[in-house]
Amino acid sequence: MAETDGAGASFAELRDPGWDESQLRPYTFPTRQILRLSHTDPRAEMLINNEEPVVLTDTNLVHPALKWDIPYLQENIGNGDFSVYTANNHKFLYYDEKKLSNFEDFVPKSRRIEMKFSEFVDRIHQAEEQGGNERLYLQQTLNDTVGRKIVVDFLGFNWNWINKQQAKRNWGPLTSNLLLIGMEGNVTPAHYDEQQNFFAQIKGHKRCILFPPDQFDCLYPYPVHHPCDRQSQVDFENPDYDKFPNFKNTIGYEAVVGPGDVLYIPMYCWHHIESLLNGGVTITVNFWYKGAPTPKRIEYPLRAHQKVAIMRNIEKMLGEALGDPHEVGPLLNMMIKGRYDHGLS
Repeated sequence: MAETDGAGASFAELRDPGWDESQLRPYTFPTRQILRLSHTDPRAEMLINNEEPVVLTDTNLVHPALKWDIPYLQENIGNGDFSVYTANNHKFLYYDEKKLSNFEDFVPKSRRIEMKFSEFVDRIHQAEEQGGNERLYLQQTLNDTVGRKIVVDFLGFNWNWINKQQAKRNWGPLTSNLLLIGMEGNVTPAHYDEQQNFFAQIKGHKRCILFPPDQFDCLYPYPVHHPCDRQSQVDFENPDYDKFPNFKNTIGYEAVVGPGDVLYIPMYCWHHIESLLNGGVTITVNFWYKGAPTPKRIEYPLRAHQKVAIMRNIEKMLGEALGDPHEVGPLLNMMIKGRYDHGLS
């Protein structure tokens, strides 16, 4: 992953001046900066082609939405139901409700509630004024229930540019546009997605720390059958090195994105996202695309994300064959212990 702009510019010269270092949480691992480039810069094309992250500063992808703030949305977004997650702290460790039955002892640390947008706004204001523990994070797919002005803004997005990005790389269809509205300091812990993602910032600033797929063994994802599949078990703010020793080898790549910035997050690339401390409400829209079809001719050696996909498929296959996801780990351990876990002569 790239860490300098190749033209001698420092990070201080490249970054958006709308935030400062005091708004960032301290972590134990080192990070390098993700390049901020114009979408017309050939290096941006090269990075996306290589499935490496880059911040694009001038796509105008969501330009009509830059006027979106809470009052505008409250007036125009409509009276539909919105999915809102609540938690008792700033960390939103999401979970797959369909997998809850696989791990009966699992207790979710957040919960999803359907509510009107006006109720969401009232509860945010209440939490801010009273200083309680409740945190809220709206995550809602933009669909035809939103109001007319929001639809007009949505149709005014720079679809010409993003459709060209999709076509050039033979990505699959756009699967969803997710509207994210979070309170200051909210954290989405490290996880990876199985889709290509253009992460478009609209209001406020978010810190995005990314890790390439080859750091899989440093981030200790939950098992595939666990409700927290694709998420890291490591608490970044208080890492347990006895339990997760390889986390000491983690190196992050980070950027702080502000209004108008678009971060390309490659498929299978880990990302840890946080709204800046004391930065107010943040608003983001994701553009998720399915990846390109598997090429007919596989090139070797396999790339890191291809190995992650193979591991996922093996876990799924074993879970189905054994009939009990809890047997997957012991069987894999039996296969490896004493046979593959030391040098063979």
